[in-house]
Amino acid sequence: MSKKDPLVVFTPSGRRGRFPVGTPVLQAARSLGVDIDSVCGGRGICGRCQVLVSEGEFSKHGLVSKEENLSAVGQVEIDYCATQALAEGRRLSCAAKVQGDVVIDVPPDSQVHKQVVRKEAEAHDVHLDPLIRLHYVEVQQPDMHDPSGDLRRLEDALEFEWRLTDLACDVIVLQQLQKALRAGDWKVTVAVHAGKQIVAVWPGFREHAYGLAVDIGSTTIAAHLCHLASGEVVASAGLMNPQIRFGEDLMSRVSYVMMNPGGEKEMTAAVREALNTLAAEVASQAGITPQDILEATFVGNPIMHHLLLGIDPTELGGAPFALATDRAITLWAIEIDFAIHRNARIYVLPCIAGHVGADTAGVLLAERPDLSDQMTLLVDVGTNAEIVLGNNQRLLACSSPTGPAFEGAQISCGQRAAPGAIERVRVDPVTLEPRFKVIGCDLWSNEEGFADAVMQSGMTGVTGVCGSGIIEVLAEMYLAGIIRHDGTIDGALAARNPRIQEDGRTFSYELYPATATKPALKIMQNDVRAIQLGKAALYAGVRLLMERLGIDHVDRIRLAGAFGSHIDVKYAMVLGMIPDCKLENVSSAGNAAGTGARIALLDQRSRGEIEQLVRRVEKIETAVEPRFQEFFVEAMAIPHLSAPFEQLRKVVNLPERTLSAADSGQRGRRPSRREAKPQ
Repeated sequence: MSKKDPLVVFTPSGRRGRFPVGTPVLQAARSLGVDIDSVCGGRGICGRCQVLVSEGEFSKHGLVSKEENLSAVGQVEIDYCATQALAEGRRLSCAAKVQGDVVIDVPPDSQVHKQVVRKEAEAHDVHLDPLIRLHYVEVQQPDMHDPSGDLRRLEDALEFEWRLTDLACDVIVLQQLQKALRAGDWKVTVAVHAGKQIVAVWPGFREHAYGLAVDIGSTTIAAHLCHLASGEVVASAGLMNPQIRFGEDLMSRVSYVMMNPGGEKEMTAAVREALNTLAAEVASQAGITPQDILEATFVGNPIMHHLLLGIDPTELGGAPFALATDRAITLWAIEIDFAIHRNARIYVLPCIAGHVGADTAGVLLAERPDLSDQMTLLVDVGTNAEIVLGNNQRLLACSSPTGPAFEGAQISCGQRAAPGAIERVRVDPVTLEPRFKVIGCDLWSNEEGFADAVMQSGMTGVTGVCGSGIIEVLAEMYLAGIIRHDGTIDGALAARNPRIQEDGRTFSYELYPATATKPALKIMQNDVRAIQLGKAALYAGVRLLMERLGIDHVDRIRLAGAFGSHIDVKYAMVLGMIPDCKLENVSSAGNAAGTGARIALLDQRSRGEIEQLVRRVEKIETAVEPRFQEFFVEAMAIPHLSAPFEQLRKVVNLPERTLSAADSGQRGRRPSRREAKPQ
């Protein structure tokens, strides 16, 4: 392809390439291995290949994307719309042709392999003390001798039966009240907030009040519907954060706002629409309506937090990374266009610092390191890693710019977690041959019946490598000697196994061969470098906190987040993502941020506790710490340039380290602006 050919970037995969003018978008997507559904052979009949143009200036990709950079709507799409409507802004990728530089968003419903959103509700003991409580009362009927209104009689009944005094209500309750009393034959169920505010009234007996806990991640959004009285999670749902089309990582989204005035309004509208979709989905699962949800709690990183609230996140894009507020926020759901009960309130947990958000506050609430004398490391791994280290004496926090590589982005064969994605890998140290497992199939690739099982499960074959698979394959390649201590793929081993292949000036490792319809899945040298950059940033942030606390080891490590839940902690340590620790003391915290949101939903006392706790946390800003760069450079080596990893060596046979020219050059090299830049 010529450099003059238009550049086409697909989100959320991040894959990109140049194509001649007139290339159908679907054809470009298929050549890059982008996941777009189509069952009609590209004839514009099925409508499954719908895409959106993301308009604006994308500095990360060096282009300006416009709708007119695709061909005008033609006869194929006109014929399709004659029988079925296309949502506003959508195009059929089989019919739309590339005319200029463009960013194409592939919506979840147009993807063959729908993402597996791995933010399940974790089992956790929660003290139940919800703000919303239901009260069933019988109300005195009016008569000609008692001129008091229906609301007064309802309040009298509540005070008599439940000792609730000084009650208040608003016009919404008044609009419901008289019909509810008469429909229930003067027997009603009343929802009261904090023992003071009547928020809803229904005729007859109503057993359950519902609340929603939401974790807004930069990649995925997860929601858990709970019975407020019992704490039971009755429904869960998740979806990809639609803001991905504006940028994969946080700084890309801030950059989009900077380059496109009003861009924050687009992203706010996108995330709020997604929240309403999730509320409708969990309500449907539980057999209720979204209007039955009386309260909601939210966690998210600072940029997600600001965009949810309609706050321009530009100030978070550069020093001093100022938050609009670091306090918890309580407001009416209608203030953020959240289509649940009209009287519902939402509670947003407090942020800690400019890059340590309400999601980390949720992790703190779930894990409570402040209640233990063990030196505990909490890491929420995402496109931006948020790190807390400490115990009951002192707590420190920082963030590190890990980027999206751990989630499959910026990796040549990477993809989101979806059926068909490789998630487990083993490499034979003698033959250098791999075997693997994919999401949706229980068999290993070398087991009889694997290929048939993959096809019978509805998958279209092995499609790529997700985050946990990338960590495992690189760690296994290192343990087998394919990757050296400095991160280079050893081309000398090509004589032992043809999977190690020359790729210009570097080498690659073929994990899965090409098929008639799909290119080979290879680990390229640039893929290794992308993971090195991410893991070095993570380790450097941890090391900075350890130095500030004056410690040389940690007692316990908890990995939070969807990614942290599905990686093998041994392989994370082999790569040097986390410091040395006894492996039995390293574990997954699951979706701890979401758990924290549930605790805040179900226990009103926890809100005051987390608001006090975050004030105790000392914030370290990696962007202005000169030692961060030094720690970053040392952590580029696998697992580390100098750390001995003695605990890990007791259970894993690590290769002997040799100080190559690349290693010796690392000591004096400063990271590039891209390597050291916080996200």
